[in-house]
Amino acid sequence: MNPVFQGLITIGIGVGGIFLYFVASNALLDKVLFPAKGKNASRNINRANTVRPWLFLAPTIIALSLYLVYPVIGSFYRSLFNRSGDEFVAFSNYTTMFASSEFRTAFWNNVLWALVVPSVSTFLGLLIAQLTDKLRWGNIAKSLIFMPMAISFVGASLIWKFVYAIDPELGIINAIRVNMFGLDPLDVLQVAFWNNLFLMVILIWVQTGFAMVILSAALRGIPEETIEAAIIDGANPFQIFFKIQVPQITNTIIVVFTTTTILVLKVFDIVYAMTGGNFNTQILPSYMMQFMFRDDGRATAVAIVIMLIVTPVMIQNIRQARAEMR
Repeated sequence: MNPVFQGLITIGIGVGGIFLYFVASNALLDKVLFPAKGKNASRNINRANTVRPWLFLAPTIIALSLYLVYPVIGSFYRSLFNRSGDEFVAFSNYTTMFASSEFRTAFWNNVLWALVVPSVSTFLGLLIAQLTDKLRWGNIAKSLIFMPMAISFVGASLIWKFVYAIDPELGIINAIRVNMFGLDPLDVLQVAFWNNLFLMVILIWVQTGFAMVILSAALRGIPEETIEAAIIDGANPFQIFFKIQVPQITNTIIVVFTTTTILVLKVFDIVYAMTGGNFNTQILPSYMMQFMFRDDGRATAVAIVIMLIVTPVMIQNIRQARAEMR
């Protein structure tokens, strides 16, 4: 079957099925289970209104249980076996993983990523949002800064590979080293510790646009009366920004920070495309990928560890988003 027709049929069945489900659900509640007539009409209406949201949420709950809860439980169970799944090894995969120096390197690199990337990208996004709002051509500047968001992580990595290239005719860093300071070319991606920072720059470059857009909208939502009152009281621009504007968008800043943190904890493409995890640039997702093709079950154990790290950050993100909506 032609893929276009197959897609249209799938959409039709999906939309039609959902529509029929809601119609049938309402009919079942209002006409069969809790009919709104007779002596118990008001009680039946209240009962139907209590049950109705759960009936409408049932497909989503079932889908989430099938595609999220079940895989998590299944993955944890799977991590207690060897790769072939025929030998129960209990927590052997976890003890072996925690004892590995590669895992410790990947873990602390992830901690470094989680501290640096969200902090820098959120700070730059806030700073750029404030500065571009004061410019006539601010929207053009925002569009240019946001543009990297349209590039995949692999595409962004390939762009920055030219920046970090050891050839002075291609790499900007080595061009400066050779032409301005007369130093020898250096492969910056092989320099321990600093190579992690050079990789972080790529994600900061991509994510700053996201932070800028969200924080710019938050800054524009600040009541003008508070800023005018601060100006009347003699506050300078720095005091207005740090003592008036920033405190009023704290929840938004936290949401942006935690959202970026979740992305950082899952990032894989940049490290894989730039260094392949070599030269002590390994992070947990790339470390997990390394064991997916080996004869043990550590890949699943690493996936569980990543999930446990990401979950509290996601919960905090949801709480802050709810607080922002109040």
